[in-house]
Amino acid sequence: MDLLLVDDSKTMRMLVHRAIRQAGYRNLTVCEAGNGVEALEKVRMEKPKLILSDWNMPEMSGIEFLRALREAANQTPLGFITSESSSKLREIAMRHGASFLIVKPFTTEDVQAALDPILGGN
Repeated sequence: MDLLLVDDSKTMRMLVHRAIRQAGYRNLTVCEAGNGVEALEKVRMEKPKLILSDWNMPEMSGIEFLRALREAANQTPLGFITSESSSKLREIAMRHGASFLIVKPFTTEDVQAALDPILGGN
C-alpha cells in the first residue's frame, strides 16, 4: 500500500482520493480507514508510505492516532487534512511529528504541494 486515507466520512475519503489522482498520483495503491483504531490495524498489516488523516474522528482522533504511531516508533509520514485551522492545532500536529496540515476546503494544488516532497513528485 502506498497511501492510507483516514477519515470517518466516506465522502471526504472519496474527495481526497480524487484530489490525489488529479494531482497526478494515479498509480498509488490507496487503502482507507474510518478512524484511528482501524488505521492502526491497517498500518500494522500494510505498511503505507504515507498517511493522510482527518483530525476529528470517533473512537480515536487523528492526533491520538499520530501519537500512537510515534509511541510505537512508527515514523511513516502523516499529514492532516482537516477543517481545523488554528495555529495552536498546527503547532500540536507538528510537535507530534506531522509532516503537513492541509485545511479544508483544499485544492488539488494544496494536495500536490504536500505530497510531492514525500512521494517524489508524480
